[in-house]
Amino acid sequence: MSQPVDSDGRSDGRLRRWLLWILLGLALRLLFIYFPRPGDDDTNDYLELGHNLLHHGIYGMSEGTAIAPSTYRLPGYPIFLAVYEQVFSRIWPRTWWNAIYFTQTFTDLLGGILLALFARRFLSRRAAEIALALAMLCPFTAAYCGIALTESFSIFAVALGIYAAGRALAAETAGARDSLALVLAGVAAALAILLRPDGLVLFLALAAGIFWYTLRCAPARPPAPRAFRRAFSASLLFSLVALSPLVPWTIRNAVRFHIFQPLAPRYADPGETSIAGARSWLRTWTIDYVSTANVCWNFPGDTIDLADIPSRAYDSPEQRAQTVALIEEYNRQVILTPHLEAAFTALADKRIRANPFRYYVELPLLRIADMLFRPRTEAFYLDVFWWRWSEHHGQTAISTLFGLINLAFIAAAAAGFLRRRVPWPLMLAGYFVLRCLLLAIMENPEPRYTLVFFPVFIIAAAAAFEKTASHWNERTAGQQAKTRSAAA
Repeated sequence: MSQPVDSDGRSDGRLRRWLLWILLGLALRLLFIYFPRPGDDDTNDYLELGHNLLHHGIYGMSEGTAIAPSTYRLPGYPIFLAVYEQVFSRIWPRTWWNAIYFTQTFTDLLGGILLALFARRFLSRRAAEIALALAMLCPFTAAYCGIALTESFSIFAVALGIYAAGRALAAETAGARDSLALVLAGVAAALAILLRPDGLVLFLALAAGIFWYTLRCAPARPPAPRAFRRAFSASLLFSLVALSPLVPWTIRNAVRFHIFQPLAPRYADPGETSIAGARSWLRTWTIDYVSTANVCWNFPGDTIDLADIPSRAYDSPEQRAQTVALIEEYNRQVILTPHLEAAFTALADKRIRANPFRYYVELPLLRIADMLFRPRTEAFYLDVFWWRWSEHHGQTAISTLFGLINLAFIAAAAAGFLRRRVPWPLMLAGYFVLRCLLLAIMENPEPRYTLVFFPVFIIAAAAAFEKTASHWNERTAGQQAKTRSAAA
């Protein structure tokens, strides 16, 4: 898609504004790094896994004097942390973590620039600047630059995937093949998967989008099998790049544990006591981050305060008495014995049979809503009970402000989709829907799980401010293909 040539003055003005937005984004992230973010137990697990692999050749967790091989975290982020520890702890023994934060900052800024370039190509220069400003000044993504978790790289993977897939599809619309763009899209999906198993959602959305839009972009005259082969070959190249890094991990798990495990198990390593039944019981009542912080994270390993279990966890006085007895038995040892696991499984099955609509529809929708609309207090040292004005006026005010900012992103993005101005809408909306379906089955709703939506929100919000609908959508892609075929 060609862009009109600006005068030098206009080009210089736009360049200066872009540099200003980037500098503001850098300043915001450095501010978050200067004021330390909340820690997370996952960081210690990631570092231990990577450290043991780097220094002992075993990807696993320490158990006393031994190291037990593990499958429960994918190796991307643990290896990153371990390499940075090895390199930078010798240079800055006390502050080597800053090297991680600075790298995540650079990655997050680069992701925002890629989104702006995508908007410039498929929307307009004005939309590009809006996208850049939103990406640079988003406090939620910026805050995680100063937290040693996978979020910054996961958000970048989505931004890179959107940019590269859009570039590849633009070439297909013009009747060409941009193999480099397909490879870049595959790299983005591979990065997302190696960071977290739910990164597979990005792979599925991009693979389906590349196939569908390539098929739609095919000229009308060639026979259908030829158009299908072209779409299939594009998605195949993307898929090979995206999935090939999982081969050594899958082979390692097959050799070490004698299982087929291309990603990571949801709950426990092979041979460990199952906690699936207890997690199933949690899914019969959890709907918010408060339950995650006060109950899910304690289970197993820490005691559970019965006061933290809400009334919706019981359907009758008898069920409440049964639940209290199970929690009290668990608290005596803070482990899930096979007896307790079986009891929680039976309790979960009973509640599911009593109200399947609640379990399969109502609670999943409430969990998704909580992850989407909560003010994202977890990254700012704000109380999970953020709405208790009488206990902390300032925290409630700040949390409310964050909630309104978050709502503005979502509302603007929804407007972009509803007004049909988002480029390649099925691919971007497909990613949102697929990930929501995945999040719906999780018993531990956390707002950070929806941070990867922000690249989609930013593009859609920028599109919402366009005066005309985007020409890069399903219908017009097919029309352009027909026009190109007729001209030939």
